[in-house]
Amino acid sequence: MAKLVSKTYGDALFELALEQDVMDELSKEVQAVSQALRENEELMKLMEHPKIVKEEKLQIMERIFKGRVSDNLTGFLELVVSKDRYSEIFEIFDFFMGRVREHKHIGVAKVTTAVELKDKQKKAVEKRLLATTDYKSFEMDYTVDAGLIGGMVIRIGDRVVDSSIKHKLEQMSRELMKIQL
Repeated sequence: MAKLVSKTYGDALFELALEQDVMDELSKEVQAVSQALRENEELMKLMEHPKIVKEEKLQIMERIFKGRVSDNLTGFLELVVSKDRYSEIFEIFDFFMGRVREHKHIGVAKVTTAVELKDKQKKAVEKRLLATTDYKSFEMDYTVDAGLIGGMVIRIGDRVVDSSIKHKLEQMSRELMKIQL
């Protein structure tokens, strides 16, 4: 259900940005508002409190964001609050940002290695990904997992390329288990 809600509202916001040709501005505002909301737990608690009436919540949103972000985003936030979907605001924003990345051909790659990569190595990985995909640029997320022993695991969306030594050892182990003596 939550996925359907985030898709419905995220698509609506994306279509608005596309229709009014404000994709860059709106995506920057969405990132800023999302960060501000994540950093303010008290506001989240207030907005999700069942004893605070919807009209008060709408006034709070208007006071906080009116004049600081575009009328499009302020109106969207008020719509989300009026439809009692505020608890799903982050999922909606995440879906919207995913659509923006897709529209701009920006990939998101999560790269896990056994040791920290140097800047030159990171650039080489990104260059190779750009050469082997249809994306124009990448948002790279690097993490270290010593359990991989060596090699790397690259995730782009639902695709995974696992060239780690740990994975290769697991494959060999499975193959050896199949051998009958």
